[in-house]
Amino acid sequence: MSLVDTIKNTLVPIHREGYPFIAGFAVVTLVLGYFSSILFWIGLILTAWCIYFFRDPERVTPVDDRLVVSPADGIVSAVGPAVPPRELGLGSAEMTRISVFMNVFSCHVNRAPVRGRVSRIEHRPGAFLNAELDKASTENERNGLVIDSPNGTVVAVQIAGLVARRIVCWAETGGALAIGERFGLIRFGSRVDVYLPAGAAPRVAIGQTAVGGETVIAEFGGAEGAPLVRVS
Repeated sequence: MSLVDTIKNTLVPIHREGYPFIAGFAVVTLVLGYFSSILFWIGLILTAWCIYFFRDPERVTPVDDRLVVSPADGIVSAVGPAVPPRELGLGSAEMTRISVFMNVFSCHVNRAPVRGRVSRIEHRPGAFLNAELDKASTENERNGLVIDSPNGTVVAVQIAGLVARRIVCWAETGGALAIGERFGLIRFGSRVDVYLPAGAAPRVAIGQTAVGGETVIAEFGGAEGAPLVRVS
């Protein structure tokens, strides 16, 4: 591998959604630097963080209809039964919910957990509680996608957090999504919930680190129940 290839593989692409923010941070840094060298370095660090926040790395996604991949980078914060958001019109029956919490250092590009057609998208205004809290699923601002997958209805819900104030969704109703395909982004700390139908067995545990588009969080047709884990 040449030096050029090494550099190309090291540098991570930046999503275009971040360009205005990065430019804004850079301009403020230059202005602050005019008045104080200390403020300049603080601004430079924050600009570097902004660039890092909007990174959009490539991911190697397993293409298998039996598998469900993580919709985001972060920590698995919940695994268990829950009723999907009412505005999605899926009734009051519980589904298996797997939640992935993203902090301000996580990659915030969201990816489709399964292959399928988007049959419904609903945005609901709400609060901006800490996305790690369980009640954030019902009280926070959110955007839900209902995906008709080969194994039944799968739901992905983008949830705003304590710092997050903007949910971006590029998917369209009636459009098709491939497993692992980018469908949205949440700015500055948030969470994504995935609701799965019967027959989906969780493959992650609370506290586990997930990689969006790569980590298998559930499997259709596998043995029921979350895997046993240990912390070492």
